[in-house]
Amino acid sequence: MPALTFALTLDRVLNGLCRPFFGWVSDHIGRENTMFIAFGLEALGIFALARLGGDPVMFVLLSGLVFFAWGEIYSLFPATVTDTYGARYATANTGLMYTAKGTAALLVPVANIVMASAGSWMPVFMTAAAFNLIAAVMAILVLRPLRAAYVRRLASGAAAVPDAVHQPG
Repeated sequence: MPALTFALTLDRVLNGLCRPFFGWVSDHIGRENTMFIAFGLEALGIFALARLGGDPVMFVLLSGLVFFAWGEIYSLFPATVTDTYGARYATANTGLMYTAKGTAALLVPVANIVMASAGSWMPVFMTAAAFNLIAAVMAILVLRPLRAAYVRRLASGAAAVPDAVHQPG
């Protein structure tokens, strides 16, 4: 029980510290590269937590790693949206993007069904780790080239100015 209490406290602290940390890292190595690192860390952390989380020390350390990597979305996603589409409608664009997170919450009952049918949380953890690994690869292989092509089109004048993209209404 003390390990759980300590982990819960440490998780919140690390989740808060990761936001400026990953923002700083992304300013130096790029948004997509930072997403690759963060999603990869989270995949590794979830996989290791599923395998080694029975040990109290490993549970505290690995849950801390997972929460540290998980919080990056709160700095990288808004920065990526604003970098791509401009600042004028950044709030509306970021809000729209975050509807995906709310929609994903609808999968929680599915995770409960999977756990109940398997008799273990292992398939749920492995699925979460796999999706994080997929997201890490997609940040490099899909997001980076798409954003680069979009920015090139903007620079050539082939698209609307960034602050006029995705106007609400």
